[in-house]
Amino acid sequence: MEGLRRGIGWWAAAAMLTCAVVLMMPPEVSAVRYIVGASMGWTSNVNYTVWAQGKQFYLGDWLFFVYDRNQMNVLEVNSTDYENCISDHPLHNWTTGAGRDVVPLNVTKTYYFISGKGFCFGGMKVAVHVEKPPPPPTASPQKSDSPSLLNSFRGQIFVPVLFAVAAVWDSFLLLL
Repeated sequence: MEGLRRGIGWWAAAAMLTCAVVLMMPPEVSAVRYIVGASMGWTSNVNYTVWAQGKQFYLGDWLFFVYDRNQMNVLEVNSTDYENCISDHPLHNWTTGAGRDVVPLNVTKTYYFISGKGFCFGGMKVAVHVEKPPPPPTASPQKSDSPSLLNSFRGQIFVPVLFAVAAVWDSFLLLL
């Protein structure tokens, strides 16, 4: 029974500490997975230039191409081959054969994608410009005479963290 109680105490302390750390972490920009063409997918009769307009593509985002694997493909090409729909020498063939291809956007550049087999001439091409993500927002300075939100919660945040650290330390000592 004593061993069980120690195990539960340790897990509870670790859970409390994890929650405290997560609550204190600043929010970050997370990656976005874009389904190319939205509900239409990667197919003919879709204007992919219009689809890409207004979207911000950042490092770490993903493009998800969904298409008929028996007819289409996903080829990354240079800008000249993109403009002229030349699929003979792609920079990368993202086609995996399943018709569900994921492309990581891990370099800041403009990516050019086309579908070969003649579909590019029907509009199956998209260019996306990838940028670095914007910096996280900074807090505006507070006047010294006005109470800040952080000051009002400071004791409420610090005390649980202190108890969590103490509980982990106590559990560690019980294990010795």
